Order: sequence, then structure tokens, then C-alpha cells
Amino acid sequence: MTAFDGILFLPGMMCDARLFAPQMARLGRRYPVSCADLGRDDSIAGMAARVLRTVPPRFVAVGLSMGGIVAFELWRQAPARVAGLVLMDTNARAETPSRQAARAPQIAKARAGHLRAVIAEEMKPSYLGAAARRDAALLNLIVAMAMDLGPAVFVRQSIALRERPDSMATLATIACPTLILCGADDRLCAPAHHAQMACRIKGAQFRVLPGCGHLPTLEAPAQTSALVEAFIQAHFQSPQRPDAQNVQKVNHG
Repeated sequence: MTAFDGILFLPGMMCDARLFAPQMARLGRRYPVSCADLGRDDSIAGMAARVLRTVPPRFVAVGLSMGGIVAFELWRQAPARVAGLVLMDTNARAETPSRQAARAPQIAKARAGHLRAVIAEEMKPSYLGAAARRDAALLNLIVAMAMDLGPAVFVRQSIALRERPDSMATLATIACPTLILCGADDRLCAPAHHAQMACRIKGAQFRVLPGCGHLPTLEAPAQTSALVEAFIQAHFQSPQRPDAQNVQKVNHG
């Protein structure tokens, strides 16, 4: 069993702690949990460096989409501090030229005051599986998280993703317990790519969630929480739970 000091959640682009609310509530009953603020830097390296300045000494990183990309960088910068990884609906490859080119007009629209249109018309339709696309509350939550973060965060995160390093070579260096999860219907980060990642990380577990798209934490919260909890219980020694409130947001000053 591996010792660790807490669980660090790393949200996807234009998402905040609400992306992981079901998992933080469930796991927070047993473990110290926190959610990183990834909105202050315009590079993946900068995001990871800021996180490392304030999180517990040794943590399990749970990253979804952009959060998974930051998790790769955390491993590169401070492997001794990463006790374990949960990588969800993410991409270890650098951005493709076509996707890089597509970001420029989105950034321009966001700067011109049209962030809601970018999220609602260009991003939201690709996020969810068929069933979840009929869930008005979930669709509204996706837009609400993005609008609360605002256009400046959108621009910074877009630049960070556009310029991100390729992490495929990093996968073979990962030497901590790793769980890879993805939605079977994820149209942004294909299950086949997750299978490739699992093959390159020694001992990685790989699970696919039927009927889910890019956000299984919200599309299938109970199933996602159960898989993450079982993984942590199987591999990690529970840290001492603090007497104070166990759920927190990391304030990266």
C-alpha cells in the first residue's frame, strides 16, 4: 500500500470543482480532497508548477481532459510527489495542426464577448453522450462553469492546450498506480487512444464507461465515483483525515 496525503482533482477546460462534485463529496468522507484552479496560466507547465507550490507533499492526481494533460506535467516536474494517477477522457498527444488552427477564431470570439456562443454552439455539443445531451440541467451546468470562469480564462487555457507538449513518451516513465477511465462515446478523446495509453503505462488499469461521453464524472457520477474509490482503496494507505473541513479548493496564489 502506498502512502499519500490527499486527492487532487484537476478539472478540464472551462470547468471548476463542480465537474467533480459527486466524487469530491463521496471521497471527501474518507480522504482529504481538493480541486486545483487551472485558470491562471497560459501554459501546461505553468499550471503544474503553480499546483505544486500549494498542494500536499504527496497526492493522487485525478485529471479529466485538460486536467489529465496537467497530470502528465505534474509527473514530469515532480514524480516523487505523485503517488498515483487517475486519467479520465484525456489526450497524451500534442495538439494537431487542424485543432491548433481552430482555436484562433474561438479565442477571437471569446475576446469579442461571445464566449457563451463558443461554449454552447461549438464545444457543448461534443461533450456528452446521447442520453446526457437531453439533460437540460447538465447542459446548463457546463455553460455556467464556463461563464463563471470567463473569457480571460478561456483564452489562457486555449493557448496552453494549443502549445502543450506531446506526452506519449512520458507514459512509459510513469511508475505509480494508474487508472485510466473514459466514456465509450467520447468524441473528443477516443477510447482507442486511452487503450494505447494504458498499454504504455506499466500496470495501468483501463475502464470504459458505457453510454458516457467526455464528462463521465457528471454523466455517470455513481459509477465513476465507485471506480475511483475502489482504485484508491486497492492501492493506497488512507491518510490521516484532518478534523477541519475535508473538502477544499486549492488557492494558487
